[in-house]
Amino acid sequence: MTTLTLPRTLHRGAPVPALAPRRRTRRLGPGRPLRGGAAIGVLALLAVWTLGSATGLVDQRTLTAPWTVAATAADLVADGRLQENLAVSAGRALSGLALGIVAGTVLAVVAGLSRWGEALVDGPVQVKRAIPSLALLPLLILWLGIGETMKVVTILLGVLVPVYVHTHNGLRSIDARYVELAETVGLSRWAFVRRVVLPGALPGFLLGLRFAVTGAWLALVVVEQINGTAGIGYMMELARTYGQTDVIVVGLVLYGVLGYGSDLLVRIVQRRALAWRRTLAD
Repeated sequence: MTTLTLPRTLHRGAPVPALAPRRRTRRLGPGRPLRGGAAIGVLALLAVWTLGSATGLVDQRTLTAPWTVAATAADLVADGRLQENLAVSAGRALSGLALGIVAGTVLAVVAGLSRWGEALVDGPVQVKRAIPSLALLPLLILWLGIGETMKVVTILLGVLVPVYVHTHNGLRSIDARYVELAETVGLSRWAFVRRVVLPGALPGFLLGLRFAVTGAWLALVVVEQINGTAGIGYMMELARTYGQTDVIVVGLVLYGVLGYGSDLLVRIVQRRALAWRRTLAD
């Protein structure tokens, strides 16, 4: 019969060695997402504004109190002015945004998939990127007048650049091995664009879209104060003439809500479209 021999250190009466404590892993990431975290900063800013107005730290002649702004907005809604001007502004912004997204994406694909396309397209777009939209307004007014066309084109130019830059960067960042694999399996040009180019450029495109939606509202603020007859900017310019600070603040708050809401919507689309990626935001 075979007997088992214990190691010398584990014989009866010998001390049992202590187990080494398990090393605790240190968390280096930002932690779990906060529920409703996107609204915390905005609500904190609103609380500071309300507290400052209530305590008198913020002069209401300089910045209207939140409750006064809410009352003014209710009056504007009651007489229909706010809805009418908002509809006009939204139409301009969406028209310029849609045209800018299409133009920026097409130019990015042309420049990203062709050396000749990049040579012809990238330089002019980078020149436009360096020129502020405000600097182009006098020339656009001379070319297009002061009507709706000038306003939509100005928004288009403000949207085109970020969509082009980030989509083009996404295309150029596609791993060359995927291109070689597509050539090896004999993919057609259209299949290559659909299966390799579009998925590879999607993260860059969505990032550019975030900048684009904000840029559309920023450009709208400028163009609506140039000989406008309707829109949020026109309403604010008219209020400036009559010294109505509360109406001006209503317009500013509305611009902020529209811009922030648009960016939040794009972020939701971005999170769902890129659910296959694991990032610090998850």
